[in-house]
Amino acid sequence: MSGNSSNRGGSIDTSRLSPLESLGHSLSKAIDPFGVTTSLLNAQMAWLMHPLELLRAASGLSDDLLALQSHVARRAFGIPSSDVIRPNADDARFADPAWTDSASWDIIKEWYLAFTHRLEDMLFETPGLSDKERRRSAFWLRKWLNMVAPTNFFWLNPVAMQRFVETNGESLRRGWENFLRDVKAKNILMVEPDAFTVGKDLATTPGKVVFRNRLLELIHYAPTTEKVRAMPIVITTPWINKFYILDLNAKKSLVKHLTDQGFSVFITSWKNPDADMASVRFDDYLLEGVNEAVRVACEFCGVPKVHLVGYCIGGTLVATYMAWANRRYSPDELPVAHWTLFTTLTDFAHPGDIDVFIDDAAIEALEEKMSKQGYLDGGDMMTSFRMLRSNSLVWHYWVHSYLLGDTLPPFDVLFWNVDSTRMPQAMHSYYLREMYLHNNLIKRDRLTIAGQPIDLDRIVQPLYAVTAEDDHIAPWKQCYRIRKCINVAAPMRFVLSTSGHILGIVNPPVKPPKRSYWIGEPQRNEHWEHWFDRAEKRPGTWWDDWTRWLGERTGELVEAYPAANRKFPALADAPGTYVLEK
Repeated sequence: MSGNSSNRGGSIDTSRLSPLESLGHSLSKAIDPFGVTTSLLNAQMAWLMHPLELLRAASGLSDDLLALQSHVARRAFGIPSSDVIRPNADDARFADPAWTDSASWDIIKEWYLAFTHRLEDMLFETPGLSDKERRRSAFWLRKWLNMVAPTNFFWLNPVAMQRFVETNGESLRRGWENFLRDVKAKNILMVEPDAFTVGKDLATTPGKVVFRNRLLELIHYAPTTEKVRAMPIVITTPWINKFYILDLNAKKSLVKHLTDQGFSVFITSWKNPDADMASVRFDDYLLEGVNEAVRVACEFCGVPKVHLVGYCIGGTLVATYMAWANRRYSPDELPVAHWTLFTTLTDFAHPGDIDVFIDDAAIEALEEKMSKQGYLDGGDMMTSFRMLRSNSLVWHYWVHSYLLGDTLPPFDVLFWNVDSTRMPQAMHSYYLREMYLHNNLIKRDRLTIAGQPIDLDRIVQPLYAVTAEDDHIAPWKQCYRIRKCINVAAPMRFVLSTSGHILGIVNPPVKPPKRSYWIGEPQRNEHWEHWFDRAEKRPGTWWDDWTRWLGERTGELVEAYPAANRKFPALADAPGTYVLEK
């Protein structure tokens, strides 16, 4: 008898959730859409239902504890003993020598790390749960464990207590003042709000706003050489933050570096949307954003094609535009000759830790919030990104501001990071659902954007793709999959830079070199491991290789284009007006 025929013969319908499961699911969606606690409860129940696996995991923890007991005994008698549990290489919480030199603090550190590492491993290996649920439960456990680290408490932090003694209590007084400052700001500040002024300290490269519509201002930078390459570069920045991450200051500015190398550079500065822009769609960002920027640059310079660059979500838009344009235009009419992506996802199957915020319940919760405001507030976005790296972006400042009484450093990247923007309701809902949740961008003709079915396989223009080794927003191995998406005939040069999502890109030449990069040209179906094994590792910055690559493809040298001209007169000096909107 069929299990679905619940009305015949008293059979049981196993295809539906039980009333208890339905109630639990409804409560989860209503109370905990991001799975902060329910994911941990699910993991606990799963372990209790697999006692043999639980016993094996407990045995591994017992082995660590026995080894720690021996270590404690040796340290107590002054016998040299190597650490049983060591912090991960990127864990700076226990870097101070006090955590190793002092037997007491060393023991506290290692007991905390032993439980932390074992519990995290357990949740990553939870039997009976999907991969996503295991990752989600491990993620939220890691956030809880980070919160209760001994470094976050005055009486368990030897560095804080030593600072208190050395300053005769002044450090805690300053810490209290810092705490009151952050209570007033309703945030744990990473940089003072008035540490920099955009247009004075940041975004200072001279240029003119030569085009403006409801979505963007297009800035053209003043030339710094007598001659420039005939083909201009159009940079599509992410609208999740402001454009000046690529123009922080004279030493770090990518746009200044490009102009100094003889390129004509345009860049998008996006409008910070308010409730009136709730209905703005992803299609609008393509048509009124990147398509208009390309058109204006071509007309401004009197050339048929440009080199197009996209960064982060701006890169996802550029990839979509390239597929759109390859269907919209004939090969001769297409206004982009070649393109570059910086840390860009096109295949969202494994987007990294941010995946814990992506499912129907979480997106519905965000959509409900956006429906009341017309946008997603920039503070909400910033909080999510800080949660992804809570030790370095939350608890580091908790310790240094409140326990050590330090003043906030005037760090330009952090100032840019907190200068957040809003996301229009319609665009952001579409982006989360179609890209992250359903991964439809890589599916041929699944999406229709700006009137055209989108198929990345139509893209045949040469691509230069840059990724970052420690990128937690756009993991490089996932970014690499663009090679499988674009046409087999499209030449591609792939770069893996050291550092993360920002500093892997904001990576100016310095001596001696601070960073390095791997570079090579992947084949259509080449796995990232094979590419990495044969890629050439070079010291320094990929900026040098990229400008050489661009120089070979952007035409002959011509008289430098002025920052503005008669057809496109200056509407404002760079950095424009949109970037100043809060």
